[in-house]
Amino acid sequence: MTLLDDLLDDLRAEGDTLWSAVAGLDDAGWATPTPASGWTVATQVAHLVWTDEVAVVAATDQPAWDALVLQGMVDPSGFVDAGAHEIARLAPTALLARWGTARTALTTALREFPEGERMPWFGPPMSATSMATARFMETWAHALDVYDALGIEPERSDRVRHVAHLGVRTRGFAYSVHGETAPAEEPRVELTAPSGETWSWGPEDAAQSVTGSAYDFCLLVTQRVHRDDTDLVAVGDDAAHWLTIAQCFAGPAGEGRAPR
Repeated sequence: MTLLDDLLDDLRAEGDTLWSAVAGLDDAGWATPTPASGWTVATQVAHLVWTDEVAVVAATDQPAWDALVLQGMVDPSGFVDAGAHEIARLAPTALLARWGTARTALTTALREFPEGERMPWFGPPMSATSMATARFMETWAHALDVYDALGIEPERSDRVRHVAHLGVRTRGFAYSVHGETAPAEEPRVELTAPSGETWSWGPEDAAQSVTGSAYDFCLLVTQRVHRDDTDLVAVGDDAAHWLTIAQCFAGPAGEGRAPR
């Protein structure tokens, strides 16, 4: 099994779990507010629909992608949210059906995307593997908002390794969106997986480090928790600062979550 196969299997599993949580909701359930201001359960799922559909366009139709970019340039800061809110107006059955179609199309598009090539995106161009990682991260993070709204305790699985890996690899990006330059020296990152396994990145002899649970690290880099509410331990000023600005999603830095 390739890394892409593994990613797509895990993406399917995360999507299936979210699907099961929302499929039986009535209209009031779909309208439940989530921790993201102004976003309901329907908006969260609609955002996944929109982004999955756009990812398919990026992987399969360059002219349509170019047209989409031109459309987005009219309102760069509101373009993505507008797409989510528009789709969220669909009836729940239609919304789920559209997401099902988008999920299937995305898997097909990424499996068939030429190896070694990169597709355009709102940030740097991506390989199929990178896109699958990004889609996993967003599906996992937005599902957390839905579970929070519905009072569901989310599963803690080792699938979060994809988010943890992305969180480490986007360290430089996190600095850049804050107008800062990342220190040249990488910290050592050692995280404990839900299964108890240890995952690590960076040089073993690094002077600075981040340790703690992988789950909390993933919550932090997707801005689903405040830094003070994690079990993460930073050694060194640079490592400590990184944890205050870490993010693995594209776009400007958000407001994050308030401490509990």
